[in-house]
Amino acid sequence: MNLKNLAMWGIIVLLSVGLFNMFQNPNKMAVSKVEVPFSKFLSEVDEGRVIKVEIQGNNITGLLSDGSSFTTYSPNYPNLVEKLSNKGVSIIASPIDAKMPSLLGVLLSWFPMLLLIGVWVFFMRQMQGGKGGAMGFGKSKAKLLTEAQGKVTFNDVAGVEEAKEEVEEIVEFLRDPKKFSRLGGKIPKGALLIGPPGTGKTLLAKAIAGEANVPFFSISGSDFVEMFVGVGASRVRDMFEQGKKHSPCIIFIDEIDAVGRSRGAGLGGGNDEREQTLNQLLVEMDGFETNEGIILIAATNRPDVLDPALLRPGRFDRQVVVGNPDILGREAILKVHVKKITVGPDIKLRTIARGTPGFSGADLANLINESALLAARKNKRVVTMVDVEEAKDKVMMGAERRSMVMSEDEKKLTAYHEGGHAIVALNEKVSDPIHKATIIPRGRALGMVMRLPERDQLSVTREKMYSDIAVAMGGRIAEELIFGHDKVTSGASSDIDMATKMAKNMVTRYGMSKELGPLAYAENEEEVFLGRSVTRTQNMSEETSKKVDSEVKKIVEAGYDRAKKVLTEKIDDLHKIAKALLVYETLTGDEIRDLMLKNIQPKKLNEIEDDKDKKESSALGSLGLKPKPAF
Repeated sequence: MNLKNLAMWGIIVLLSVGLFNMFQNPNKMAVSKVEVPFSKFLSEVDEGRVIKVEIQGNNITGLLSDGSSFTTYSPNYPNLVEKLSNKGVSIIASPIDAKMPSLLGVLLSWFPMLLLIGVWVFFMRQMQGGKGGAMGFGKSKAKLLTEAQGKVTFNDVAGVEEAKEEVEEIVEFLRDPKKFSRLGGKIPKGALLIGPPGTGKTLLAKAIAGEANVPFFSISGSDFVEMFVGVGASRVRDMFEQGKKHSPCIIFIDEIDAVGRSRGAGLGGGNDEREQTLNQLLVEMDGFETNEGIILIAATNRPDVLDPALLRPGRFDRQVVVGNPDILGREAILKVHVKKITVGPDIKLRTIARGTPGFSGADLANLINESALLAARKNKRVVTMVDVEEAKDKVMMGAERRSMVMSEDEKKLTAYHEGGHAIVALNEKVSDPIHKATIIPRGRALGMVMRLPERDQLSVTREKMYSDIAVAMGGRIAEELIFGHDKVTSGASSDIDMATKMAKNMVTRYGMSKELGPLAYAENEEEVFLGRSVTRTQNMSEETSKKVDSEVKKIVEAGYDRAKKVLTEKIDDLHKIAKALLVYETLTGDEIRDLMLKNIQPKKLNEIEDDKDKKESSALGSLGLKPKPAF
């Protein structure tokens, strides 16, 4: 930074001197010299008043006997020098280019070349990754973290207790290596953090940096990849050289799958630069020269694409799975994030954790942040449970689109569609409980019935899958029963797609078809084709493919029949929930269960105003039904 400042000040000084020469000297000459006609100059010579002249080309400057200076322009006057000599005038002659050029002139003449050199240097530095210049082309980009950059400790990490224990052992070894080496044990050379996005892999690495009293280098896998072959390998070597100088130390590589993919695999062949970088990384981790005191920690959410040589013992000895937290883990994560906001006394973290199955740590952090933003938007001083529920609905179902214009017929059809889902879900024993039903457009959906499991589901039974397919068919059947076959809309497309995929997985992956038996007919391989993820089905003949299609159709039609039977028997309940949705737009799961099973009015029905009564009457009248005191 000091060299850059010195160079800048040097350029400023040079420009100042040039401007001084350009403006200052001509002004001084202009003050002391007077322009005279050539004829007057000749008369002055004839009268003997000219003492000294300086001839430069056709320009003449001189001094008169009274001490004044003059300047004039001479045409091609013959015998001028002879005439001046006869009058005893002192003559100084010089060519036009005899004067040394000014500093500004030199700068202007060299400016284009200097500009080209500067542009070339700029682009070379950009291609080389910025710092280091031409000599730093293969230098490592690993950054040494310090406490001043925000210290994160293990107290800030929750919900992944087993993973914390694994990495805490590494930190403990760095603090007291004799405790482990006393029995001949060696610390693992590498630890690979594996887990889906948002589970806290990078946060765990930051906690290691905050807890360990040793240097901590951080780098991304993409920082090794360059357009020139061999640069990535050079940066790997330089990274480990830096590690040796600061040994013992920890090196963290985030998203290692960018450089650690299997060699010679994938579409389009291999990548020489990436494979050479990977080869150098393998050698540095466990080659002829051992790097004692350097512990490599890496993170990825794609362990299936990593090279087997990278995962073997001696390199990444320890693979730490950082998965989505369970209900206790979610509660612990919420405790960490709730400390950063002001919450009210009605906040129940266990209730929030129970209602967010499948949420990762990042999802929970986003949930708490959204609830704080919603509370601030309402000018509240604290975040309440109502704000958390609204934020959860926004995160899980999408933001409400109340400005979307829907006709009465579209609202009516949406209400019956969502009512069909809700009725079937209530009458399926193994279906997940209903969390909320709404006909307010959210995200890309015109309406939605949100179901939440009572507990974390580690596996799904055959009965549960049949039940979910029946619930998915409920919306389409409700449209058919109420509006007729010709009035069915495309609103059930996502439901049909979900039911078809689930039925196909039951047949081809889970072995739940009597006709095809417990065999896998589709490998878990996905490719990206035209921007879409496509599952490849291998080793399946045309006859088997027909059987698969037939079995999938049977499963979906069985769910369709189950849903149709339920809705035919519960047609009155379907009208009840549709009318309630038309009036109130959103109903909670408890309100739906009270309305359907106990015929109890929701509490908010008793608090409606007169205009709500009019709205209810008009809505029921549009359905051709008479309003009743109780639904």
